[in-house]
Amino acid sequence: MKKLSILFLLVCISVSVNAQTAEELKKEIAPKKAKIAKLQGEVNALQAKIDALPGWRKGAFGTIGGNLSGFNNWYSRKAPNASAGSFGITVNGFANLIEEDYFWRNSGSINLGWVKLDDKDNPTDSADFETATDVFTLTSLYGKRLNKKWALSALAEYRTTLIDNFNNPGFLDFGVGFTWTPTSRLVVVMHPANYNTIFSTGNTVFTSSPGAKIVADYTAKHNNISVKSNFSMFQSYKDGNLSNWTWTNSFGYKIWKGIGLGFEFGLRDNQQEAANSQGVALTAADNKLQSFWLLGMNYSF
Repeated sequence: MKKLSILFLLVCISVSVNAQTAEELKKEIAPKKAKIAKLQGEVNALQAKIDALPGWRKGAFGTIGGNLSGFNNWYSRKAPNASAGSFGITVNGFANLIEEDYFWRNSGSINLGWVKLDDKDNPTDSADFETATDVFTLTSLYGKRLNKKWALSALAEYRTTLIDNFNNPGFLDFGVGFTWTPTSRLVVVMHPANYNTIFSTGNTVFTSSPGAKIVADYTAKHNNISVKSNFSMFQSYKDGNLSNWTWTNSFGYKIWKGIGLGFEFGLRDNQQEAANSQGVALTAADNKLQSFWLLGMNYSF
């Protein structure tokens, strides 16, 4: 009985010592965390000063995603013998010249995707990868500053496909107006004088027209997280059916030496593209909301 009492006492003392040690360690951690937060704040402040300096800012990041699968005698499927796969890649780059009295912002993006479903029991089925997403965009914005937040500006924006039907159609917006930059991360373009030129061949429904252009671009990077969101809208003065808008978003999380996880998604509304795809008149097209998304590995540099 005496031995049990001594053993119990030792256990209690050990638990008490360990608990006390844990509490002491926690007390030591707290001021270190405060120092780290203070140093991070100083680093962020220095980075903000660097970002505010005149000169060029350049960068690029992209996402790659894909999967492959195969089935043999998998009878729960409608096609028990088949192979399937998808692959996608996006690249976003920019080169911005920021000066005290003017700026010149340039950006480009490529979004390509392929899909395949090969039914081995169907001899007429295609075994090739087919294009699923095909978008190529270039943007150039020049602004002469009126003050720190407002500028007179001119914008040229071009969008087309690369793999299928290059420049057929191709959309070119050119206009002038004002640009608002409330922060270094957000750029808002408001151009009431804009012309939307559409390049196409053959008998198509595409029509160029004058209108207003609005673009909002947000780019931010915090520690290991990077975000880019771009909204581009054209409102036709000639016919509402000639208007269009596109909203694209990119998210990246860096894990190791520029490599991480990436997620991309986009939405688009374009009555002319819907009519051309369905082979009907502009007013008869069923203009459903277009969308795409891609999840995969991300790399930034």
